[in-house]
Amino acid sequence: PLLSQVKPPCSFTPEEVNYLTDHIQYGGLEVVEAYTAVKFVDACLRGLRGEAGVVTYAFLESQVTELPFFATKVRLGRNGVEEIYPLGPLNKYERAGLEKAKKELAASIQKGIYGSFVYPELGHQQKKKIS
Repeated sequence: PLLSQVKPPCSFTPEEVNYLTDHIQYGGLEVVEAYTAVKFVDACLRGLRGEAGVVTYAFLESQVTELPFFATKVRLGRNGVEEIYPLGPLNKYERAGLEKAKKELAASIQKGIYGSFVYPELGHQQKKKIS
């Protein structure tokens, strides 16, 4: 962005320029994430109202893979998740991508379950299981 050319003219600190530049360049991702959240909430509400055949994707505790949590297609209903769909047949490329994703996801799950809490005043990190 050409912040030096805004109308009406204004001045920004270097920190503001960095923040605004980053926000303008990557703000689209925030919009996509917000839209995805809205679609998911809408699907949940439709399912809870009893609408039939509400299918969406969710990251949840499941047995789709050996990981305790995974993102997969689900059918929602009055009681929440009513069906968790299997992955189905994968080609060689998809299997390789899944294996790579599972390694990264396993590390994220560990962080989520055990959490890393940083206490700068104590000068160390403490791991605590989140229940």
